[in-house]
Amino acid sequence: MTITQLQYVLAVAEYKNFTLAAEKSFVTQPTLSMQVQKLEDELDILIFDRGKKPIGITDVGEKIVAQAQNIINEANRIKDVVDQEKGFIGGDFKLGIIPTVMPTLLPMFLKSFIVKYPKVNLIIKEQNTDNLIRNLQEGHLDAAIAATPLETEFIKERPLYYEPFVGYVPNNHRLAKTEKITPTDLDINDILLLQDGHCFRDGIINLCKAPRNFDNQNFSLQSGSFETLVNLADEGLGMTLLPYLNTLELDAKRKENLRYFENPSPAREISLIYHKSELKIQITQALKDVISAVVRGAIAFQDVKIISPLSKK
Repeated sequence: MTITQLQYVLAVAEYKNFTLAAEKSFVTQPTLSMQVQKLEDELDILIFDRGKKPIGITDVGEKIVAQAQNIINEANRIKDVVDQEKGFIGGDFKLGIIPTVMPTLLPMFLKSFIVKYPKVNLIIKEQNTDNLIRNLQEGHLDAAIAATPLETEFIKERPLYYEPFVGYVPNNHRLAKTEKITPTDLDINDILLLQDGHCFRDGIINLCKAPRNFDNQNFSLQSGSFETLVNLADEGLGMTLLPYLNTLELDAKRKENLRYFENPSPAREISLIYHKSELKIQITQALKDVISAVVRGAIAFQDVKIISPLSKK
């Protein structure tokens, strides 16, 4: 049994296809297939069910894949130990970011980070929280940025900042003349929400502490765009809530429609999350330092109340 064989097993488990797994592993398909077969022969079991399309994983294969991931992680830790001893911060680093954070946060820190750490090759992927958690567990991501707390056993969370919710209230809305709003002012049935699957949506529903009555709504919205919600609010279809950083780029006229909450302002906790194995921890720490530094000046709110999402999305 070799590390290379285990890496090939993980590739097949991920892509469910020997040809694609070989391509991603930069070897020929016969070479990869032969090494996986040798491992199966050595163990006298089948890891993969080749009769299925896409390729399936047997029950014992699932256990082997999980153990293989642990072994590969520990093998990679040796390189981490050496890199940390040498003070080296570089190499590929796969970072996931949830969609409601990516457009505002990434432009704030990316240039600063790549200038300060030119030897790091950041590979950035936009994914919802469920996918981030799964990919961290399976080793497809090194770290991620998500709304927390998640309270997932194998994940460590390090808060980066606390982002207040801000109301966007058009002139014709019942709250238009209210200077400061409170959660009790909100009616979940006239708030425009992101589509299901976004943790910010779940946070708003949790803040309102009430289920949405879709029977009284004559349209159904499925959008992942805050800009769309603002445009619909401007058309008199309701109000919406925005993360604070999303309000900074609004034009002067639209900023007149912003309504801030009375203290403590409801807010979401945004954290850098990573597997408890702490692989590539020196790059993770570098990311945290850079992001915390650039965001500190952008968000001046101190008195906030963290609103947790209802579900891990």
